[in-house]
Amino acid sequence: MSDDDKGGPKGPKGPEYPDPAEIRKTLEGMFGKMGQGGFSFPGMSDSAFMEEEEPKEQDEVKAASDEVFNFDLLPRDIKAHLDRFVIRQDEAKKALAIAVCDHYNHVKVAKAHQAENEGTSEDRLELQKQNVMVVGPTGVGKTYLVKHIAELIGVPFVKADATKFSETGYVGGDVDDLVRELVTKADGDVSLAEYGIIYIDEIDKLASGGSGGMMGRDVSGRGVQTTLLKLMEETEVPVRNAQDMRGQMMAMMDLQNGKQGKDTINTRHILFIVSGAFSGLEKIVRKRSQAAQIGFSADQAEPAMDGELFKQVTTQDYIDFGFEAEFIGRIPVRVVCEHLEAADLEAILKYSEGSLLRQYEREFEAYGIDIKFKDSGISQIAEMAAGEKTGARGLMTVGEKILRDFKYELPGTSVSELTVDADLIENREKHLESYRELGQELVVEKARQEVEAFIREFKDKHGVQISLADEAMSRLVQMASEQARSVFQVARQHFRDYQFGLKLIQKNTGQSKFLLSEAAVNDPDKFLSELVVKSYQDAKEEES
Repeated sequence: MSDDDKGGPKGPKGPEYPDPAEIRKTLEGMFGKMGQGGFSFPGMSDSAFMEEEEPKEQDEVKAASDEVFNFDLLPRDIKAHLDRFVIRQDEAKKALAIAVCDHYNHVKVAKAHQAENEGTSEDRLELQKQNVMVVGPTGVGKTYLVKHIAELIGVPFVKADATKFSETGYVGGDVDDLVRELVTKADGDVSLAEYGIIYIDEIDKLASGGSGGMMGRDVSGRGVQTTLLKLMEETEVPVRNAQDMRGQMMAMMDLQNGKQGKDTINTRHILFIVSGAFSGLEKIVRKRSQAAQIGFSADQAEPAMDGELFKQVTTQDYIDFGFEAEFIGRIPVRVVCEHLEAADLEAILKYSEGSLLRQYEREFEAYGIDIKFKDSGISQIAEMAAGEKTGARGLMTVGEKILRDFKYELPGTSVSELTVDADLIENREKHLESYRELGQELVVEKARQEVEAFIREFKDKHGVQISLADEAMSRLVQMASEQARSVFQVARQHFRDYQFGLKLIQKNTGQSKFLLSEAAVNDPDKFLSELVVKSYQDAKEEES
């Protein structure tokens, strides 16, 4: 008897594998669209589980990062670009432009040196990085400056707030994730990410219990400083976070499918720019510089940090503020952004390419309204925004407050223009009511034109002259609004069979013109029936 007949195995049997479609569905639910990463099991074809990606040419992969080394911008070129978007802050623009040019010129030199001396003991050129610290109050353009520099150069840019990070990664965010995010911004190109820009705002919140620091942040603040210090010098950051299950699964899939790629990111050529308001630093500086002066009062009003006072800031002042000496020493370029006055905010509205006025023009244009800002209105908005004490961000606060009711009331009406001047801002309710009335007038005028068009059409088609009373036209306008249709459409629908009854009346009485009242709009059939009946009565009376 054969093995088959006995029910025994003919030979060794492999394991029974689960259905690939079911596995893919399960993993996609757990980790996102992980199947696209190329997960496979023995005995399962790649095509059953993964989507093929088109291979990139080697030259295409290197093209983006190679562009960095064609860097040929001058500091004045970068400043001229920033002038288009950020008003004032000339010293900050100059300092940033010089630091960025120095940094990427160093990168270019270092790469060329490495290529020329590859394999020798001199294949590495030591260069100190030009990391930058920007001091300034909120809303003065710190983020805007850095963002537009990154866009001009063509490198990935990552922004984060220092307060969201901890040194462990269990509380807040992992500092190393900043570097990994550069890879995401570079569309997975690790080589390009290694020449990106990382911008960290609110860095002053990491001050660890110094004269200006925040109490209670000693442990986490100092730990994040230490971690950032390593990143700012040079370290290797894993592309995949060891605590991120999805990232580790993706790495395993890439390895299983033979995908080659760098598994770490070198931070040597990543430029770090940090910023903060540094509230309290001015007190440290002034106390140190004026300590010897007789009559100095600790109770006197302390103005905010400005350009003149900033020139007196030393590294020791930052240490007294609560920073580690090693950390502050890795940020050699320091610059201040000046507080913005009303005149500066007015210039932002008038001349910045990113002006808020352009945004409002687009928003009202979407409703078919052309909004115009007069100089008096722009000045008034700037004055009010200066009172908000939040820099350029105050422009949005004030603008929304001024225009909110107009943006709510005017769309959907026949108003096609809105002019914003000082009088409108100071007397918003009065102007809003005027625009409401204007909108109603325009609606009535448009309705009158549509009614006249209907009357002409009715006469041309049926040879009967009709007209509508004012009350009838007002009722048509109301119905058209309720039905979201034109007055012409509503009139045509309402009086579509009126020619038969009116011609009959014309035959009975010889009447050639007909006035349709509000009753004709409210109940067309009843109104016409009553007219027809009356025409027969009138005809009989004439006969008798």
